[in-house]
Amino acid sequence: MPSSVAPFSWHDVGRFQLDPFGIALLVAAGVLYAWGVSRTTGWPRWRNLYFALGLVVTFLATESVIGVYDRTYFSDHMIQHLLLIMVAAPLFALATPLDLAYAAGTTWLRRVLDGRIVTFLTQPLLAFAIYFVFIPIAHLTNLYNEMLLHDWIHDAEHLAFLVVGYLFFRVAFGLERGRTIHPGLRLVYVMAAVPVDTFTGLALAMSSHNPFSAYQRLAPVGSTSSSILDNVHLGGAYMWIGGDALMLAACIPIAVAWVRWETLRTAELDAQLDAEGR
Repeated sequence: MPSSVAPFSWHDVGRFQLDPFGIALLVAAGVLYAWGVSRTTGWPRWRNLYFALGLVVTFLATESVIGVYDRTYFSDHMIQHLLLIMVAAPLFALATPLDLAYAAGTTWLRRVLDGRIVTFLTQPLLAFAIYFVFIPIAHLTNLYNEMLLHDWIHDAEHLAFLVVGYLFFRVAFGLERGRTIHPGLRLVYVMAAVPVDTFTGLALAMSSHNPFSAYQRLAPVGSTSSSILDNVHLGGAYMWIGGDALMLAACIPIAVAWVRWETLRTAELDAQLDAEGR
């Protein structure tokens, strides 16, 4: 069946779609985090702010006009993808929800967080591998076409972007308890992931045909095969340039944290050497 969706215009900027399931998940996440904060003494307020900002970005990415057109224009979906995995997910990582769960949770919950499953899922190499594999699979295989056609896969993809991004950036920032890596290696960790975004974006930007047949019926009224392909190219450019830019932006606080760590480490070594000299 051909699409009945009108093409986007700037009059649509203020449009929202309030999906009950998505809203319920956002509210539940906010309530759980607030409940954890209420049970924890001395929890840093800046982490609350990061979590709130993560919820706001997720809401805008899925419920605003971006969510309205995310299955109509590939370029719009790519903006949504970048907001979820490279803006909202890092904000959630900065909010350290696992640390909050550990501080506010019961003895049973702490055992689970210290258990093999969570320890395995939060390993740095696993988080990197999941990110490295998930990005091309989500955009260069038939999975994306299935997402366009099925609501439940579409919703699961949104959640996957957040989870994969959170696992990746929690290692990059190194704020949460558990296995981590040297502050200097965190820069290498992030930069090593840049090529997967570049490769995926370039593959889409240079595609000679529309790789997603579902757009033939989901694209706006009046769309042609040429205009659909042009939009795929635009989305690929967003991922290539925008994704690389956001990754480089994430390197700035990581580099600052590394310098601070080296400064403190040097001061500690100097103090130790002075003590030994005396």
